[in-house]
Amino acid sequence: MAMTSWKWNFSVSSPEIDHVHLLQFRKDKAMIPVALSDVFFPFHSIILIFVVSVQIIFFDRGSQKVSKAAIAILVAVWFFAGACFFMALPTHSWLWLVSIFNSIQVFMTVIKYSPQAFLNFTRKSTVGFSIGNIVLDFSGGVATLAQMSVQSVDQGSWVNFLGNIGKPLLALVSIAFDLIFFYQHFVLYHIKASRVSFQRDPESTDSEPLIKDSDHLQGIATTS
Repeated sequence: MAMTSWKWNFSVSSPEIDHVHLLQFRKDKAMIPVALSDVFFPFHSIILIFVVSVQIIFFDRGSQKVSKAAIAILVAVWFFAGACFFMALPTHSWLWLVSIFNSIQVFMTVIKYSPQAFLNFTRKSTVGFSIGNIVLDFSGGVATLAQMSVQSVDQGSWVNFLGNIGKPLLALVSIAFDLIFFYQHFVLYHIKASRVSFQRDPESTDSEPLIKDSDHLQGIATTS
């Protein structure tokens, strides 16, 4: 998301990128497909990610830690982004670089959602999974596509989609995974989620009855 924030600000504030974008996508001088909300959205995400990161650092997280696969993916993505930046630097191919960052954003979104969908599938349950967050995410994706569609119809041009392809792709990917989560939670594993049974440790004394059969029989014999 830090790269996304840099991308949006750079594309909005750079006259050079705007000129290239005008020649390539906006020959009819249509609207700029980057709204002010697109600039503030990444900053909003960065702030929330920072807050969650601080909580992870200072709060008790048990034995949980970042997996080696996640670290490898992050290193590979940042290395690829840096390599693309230095490739674009000599020729000032900033619009190409922005499109690369768009692709990275969509790719990372797929990486973000896939483990949870796979975990729900392997567990055959969505117990403990926050479906409320998915509802909000789905609403945001639908609202994004609706906003872009209304703007395109109003302007009589679809450059809002073609000139900023990463935004609708991101919304479509999010909506696709949200629909998978909805199906898992409300249809596929709904019965299991509504009948949660807490398994106890068979070696734990908590699993033993408060009154044993032998004690119960002994008490009956004593009273008789």
